[in-house]
Amino acid sequence: MNVRPLLALPVVALLLAACGKSSTSLGEGGSVITGSAGAAGAHNAARELIKCDAPVATMALVENPNGYSYSSSYQLPSSPVPLVRLLAQQSGCFRVVDRAAGLKATVREQELKDAGILRKDGNTVTKGKGYEAQYSLTPSLTFSEQDAGRQVGSILQAIPYLNKLVGAAEHVKMKQAQAALLLTDNETTEQIAAATGSVEVADLGVGGAMVGKLGGAAGAGWSNSNEGKVIAAAFLDAHNQLVVQVRALQAKELPPEVKRKAQGG
Repeated sequence: MNVRPLLALPVVALLLAACGKSSTSLGEGGSVITGSAGAAGAHNAARELIKCDAPVATMALVENPNGYSYSSSYQLPSSPVPLVRLLAQQSGCFRVVDRAAGLKATVREQELKDAGILRKDGNTVTKGKGYEAQYSLTPSLTFSEQDAGRQVGSILQAIPYLNKLVGAAEHVKMKQAQAALLLTDNETTEQIAAATGSVEVADLGVGGAMVGKLGGAAGAGWSNSNEGKVIAAAFLDAHNQLVVQVRALQAKELPPEVKRKAQGG
């Protein structure tokens, strides 16, 4: 029995459903990672995001030294770290400390002060106030795109009335993303948790239609293409898997929190 026609039937059905559409269906408007995080808590976070009752440690995101596997032709941001940083803060599992552009800005402010350019009396940027990263989180990513159009097109060609869809079928792509998150205790260097997440969708290529669970709003630069939306969803899946492990950890002694306004103030 030839199973290829059977495997292609769902895609054929999707092509029929997409005919005549001139705009995106699912995924329209952004990636699954959305909203903000900060002193007011998580705002407009993805409904699927799993959260912690309280943070367990301070944590810094570390760039993967091996880079991230996706083509530059997709015009995606060079790093998914800001995306994961938003997830980590929205979940409430960690207090996130900056070891990237924010840290460089802090060091620059101190250098300007030492050079006598900035005021010395009353200056709040002083040495010895930075918070340590008790944990480090390292993301990795693999993205692939498979051409399913030719297989579907050859099946449609042999079916009366459906052979008119061959041209549309040639645009069908299967997009897959697998993300991993590795959590390390900076005190002991022990890797204390690891998690993976994955997403696969059919990109119909008809009016930009994409079949998959990828709704949402803004996504830190990952909402401009179907590829970015798939990758964002994979990281959300990986983070949810990680939270299951983090919830079992005993919280470390945390530094003081940032001061907030009194309620109603």
